[in-house]
Amino acid sequence: MKHVYYIVVVWTFLLQSCHSADKVRAQLEEPLKLEILKRAEKDMQAEPVTVTSFIAERSVGTPHDFFSEGDYWWPDTLHPEGPYIRRDGETNPDNFVEHRHAMIRFSRIVGNLTSAYLLTGDPNYIAPVVKHIKAWFMDERTRMNPHLLYAQAIKGIATGRGIGIIDTIHLVEIVQSLIRLEEKGLLSQELLEGTKKWFDAYLDWMTTHPYGIDEMNAANNHGTCWAMQAAIFAKYVGNKQIMEQCAERFKHIFLVEQMEVDGSFPRELKRTKPYGYSLFNLDAMAALCQILSTDKDNLWEYTTSDGKNMRKALQFMHPYIVDKQSWGYPADVMYWEEWPVAQPALIFAWKQFNNEDYYRTWLALDHFPENEEVVRNLPIRNPILWLY
Repeated sequence: MKHVYYIVVVWTFLLQSCHSADKVRAQLEEPLKLEILKRAEKDMQAEPVTVTSFIAERSVGTPHDFFSEGDYWWPDTLHPEGPYIRRDGETNPDNFVEHRHAMIRFSRIVGNLTSAYLLTGDPNYIAPVVKHIKAWFMDERTRMNPHLLYAQAIKGIATGRGIGIIDTIHLVEIVQSLIRLEEKGLLSQELLEGTKKWFDAYLDWMTTHPYGIDEMNAANNHGTCWAMQAAIFAKYVGNKQIMEQCAERFKHIFLVEQMEVDGSFPRELKRTKPYGYSLFNLDAMAALCQILSTDKDNLWEYTTSDGKNMRKALQFMHPYIVDKQSWGYPADVMYWEEWPVAQPALIFAWKQFNNEDYYRTWLALDHFPENEEVVRNLPIRNPILWLY
């Protein structure tokens, strides 16, 4: 009889797991599938556009070096030819951002096509993904060099800064796509070796160059985004040491130093865009939990001695996502009206905590925003890659 009992328990568990997986698939498909397939059909015809497609005249690097300029830096009206001056939260539309836009385009195309494959199983989506991947990481004529020496430069002040590492948050879903396609056995050995060599080199630069070390130690969303990137890159190349380092930073630095006991992020709330930055940091922390959590070490459930955890972070921010007018802090100086959208923290937390309120909130929001500033601060755009 004991054997029968154990068999019944096992089958019940398997059926519940199957139903849970079916539920997740159905609830993700409802708002996403038709639009993803429509976009993927267009993306199948898109040609690669990499950093070599745009010449950055103020960059001191080569055509293969990513270049961007600090968003909040402007010409000094009193000294037009002198160094730029900072206006926090106010984006200068004349700064060079073409490389960033190209990387965002790359991320959106690969994310759409990989999601379309996962939704349909149609192998025709794979060849275009491979074409873009090779152009960015392997083709000697068009590839990007694996460093960010010249990101977030400031005219007259700096040719590049560690803070610029945040620009490559848009590679996170590129790597998640590679992970999913590798799991399916759809990538050639040549492509796997080439891309892992690139990300291994970039990860080494991120963890050893002074810019990378500075960004790793940043006390706000920049530090979170460094860890989010390092974690997924390390996962792809099999660097368990860095994955463990990122998990430890989440537990003993991010929760301890960035979060208040009520779940808020005080350093983000002090900025000129407190709402947008709070959402951004919450999304990055949620993505980090999604990347690194295991059955033995679930970052979603980890709680500090004074009670700080991801549940608190969601509980703090969720009411303000539902009703932004209840926000008790200053409004953002720019792009206040554009937020929130379908924040990935909501859909990740729905799956993790089985909280249907988070799903309903996510469902009601914009899943395919087009505003450039929103897209720039929303590197996790394709839940299908992560949960399907």
